[in-house]
Amino acid sequence: MRGLFDWMNGGTSKGGATRAAANGSASAGKPAHANGGDVKLEYTSETITTATLAQMATTADPRFKQIMEAAVRHLHAFAREVNLTPAEWIKGIDFLTRTGQACTRSRQEVILLSDTLGLSTLINTMHDKTAMEEATHSSLLGPFFREDPPKYKAGEQISRVDASDEVVLWGKVTDVKGRALPNAVVSVWQTATDGRYDMQTGDDSMDCRGEFTTNAEGNYLIRSVRPNFYSIPMDGPVGEMITAQRRHGNRPAHIHFLISAAGHREMVTALYIADDPHIMDDVVFGAHGDLIAAIKKDQPGCPVPGVNSIKFNFALSAESAADKLSGRVGADPSKLGAAANPG
Repeated sequence: MRGLFDWMNGGTSKGGATRAAANGSASAGKPAHANGGDVKLEYTSETITTATLAQMATTADPRFKQIMEAAVRHLHAFAREVNLTPAEWIKGIDFLTRTGQACTRSRQEVILLSDTLGLSTLINTMHDKTAMEEATHSSLLGPFFREDPPKYKAGEQISRVDASDEVVLWGKVTDVKGRALPNAVVSVWQTATDGRYDMQTGDDSMDCRGEFTTNAEGNYLIRSVRPNFYSIPMDGPVGEMITAQRRHGNRPAHIHFLISAAGHREMVTALYIADDPHIMDDVVFGAHGDLIAAIKKDQPGCPVPGVNSIKFNFALSAESAADKLSGRVGADPSKLGAAANPG
C-alpha cells in the first residue's frame, strides 16, 4: 500500500519507479506531468476540421456528402471566428433544444427560426433563379401553412367567423406569355381581421383559408377579409432571440397563395397590403416590391361591384424535371418530426 501511495503522489516506492518514469519521463521529450504513451494524436483548432471531414469521406450519397462537408467547414469556421466559449456553446445547445421542443402539430418554431434569420428568403431567392422562365416572384410559405384546406366555389367567402371587413381577390393565372391557365388550383390562407391565424386560436377548425380553381379563362375569384399586420409568436425561444436583438417581431399584412397548374412550376407567393407600416422591416424578410398590392374600392371589372378588392395576375413558369424534386421552403407543421408521429 505504501508503494501505491507514493506512486500516486509522484514519489518512489521501495522497488517502484517514479510516476514520471511510469508515464513517460521528461527525458523522452514530454513534460514530467504528461500521461499516456508515445502515440502522436492531438487535435488542434485547425486539424479537427480536417479530421472530421476525413471521417465523413465514406458518405455514399454525393449530395448529402457535399452538404455535410460544407456545413462542418462553415460551422467550425464560425466557432473559430467568434472564439466560441463552452458557456456560449451550451447556451446555443439549450436554445436549439428548446426550439425543437416548442414545435407542435400547429406550431413550427424551427421554420420560424429559419424565417427570422433570413435563411428561408435566401433559399427562396436561390430557388427562383432555377426557374426556366421569369414568373411572378415567390414569397415564404411560412409556419402557418396547412394541407387539405376547405374547397370553395368561385366567389365564396373563406372567413367563417367574421366577414365584416370584406375584400375580394380576383385576377388571372397565366403562363409567362399571358396565356390563361384553366383549372389551376389556387390555395389561399391569411390572418383573420384580429391578426391571428386559425392555428393560433386553439381551435382545430380551419378559417380564412381555402382552395379554389380557375375557370376556362384562367380567372380566380375569392371573397376574404382585410388581413392585419401581426407579431410572430414571441413566447418561445425565437421570440426571446428577437427581443434580445431589439427587433419588433412584426409582419406586414399579407395573403398567402399556393398555385399549381399542370405542366407548370408550383408557385408559393404572397400579396402584401400596400399601406402596411411594416413592409420595409418585415421580421421574416418576405415582402417584395412587385408583390405589394393595393386594396381599392369599385375597381373597374371587379366581379363583385361596390366592395374593396385586390386585382392581381399571377404568371407561372413552365415546369422542369428538376422542379418536380425541388420541394417547398416550408411545410404543414403537423407533417414534420414528432408532430407527424405523436405515438
